[in-house]
Amino acid sequence: MLESGDKAPAFTLEDQHGEKVKLTDFSRQLVVLYFYPKANTGGCTSQACSIRDNSAEYAKAGAKVIGISPDEVKDISKFAEKNDLEFTLVADKDHKIADKYGTWVEKSMYGNKYMGVQRATFIIRGGKILRAFPKVQPKKHDGLVLKALAEINEEN
Repeated sequence: MLESGDKAPAFTLEDQHGEKVKLTDFSRQLVVLYFYPKANTGGCTSQACSIRDNSAEYAKAGAKVIGISPDEVKDISKFAEKNDLEFTLVADKDHKIADKYGTWVEKSMYGNKYMGVQRATFIIRGGKILRAFPKVQPKKHDGLVLKALAEINEEN
């Protein structure tokens, strides 16, 4: 998985509204790019709703939040609508971007091995990863990320 200091792989993906989103469009802004395994599952819903509930804190920190999963556009659209998610969600259905960030990994459930997205978050600015959080727990996500955003903003 990519780490702090690494170059952030660029991408252009479709969001929940069918619009193209490019990472490079936010090069002057802090971007919180978080990878989640699947829309409308317990942990992913909890994490997304927590980000929604803390949206004022992310805005205060000057951060653009982008959630990325291997779901289809129609699935992330339903997920966003059902949970009133106003931040950007993008579909990485062929998991090419997850591969580039090192979040497409072998997982195991009930003894069965399969490939899927490892939950992880990256704080990016100007094409560079400033912070990386592997294996983030949904309930601890916002605390970690908002603290890191405050630290980054204090440094600048």
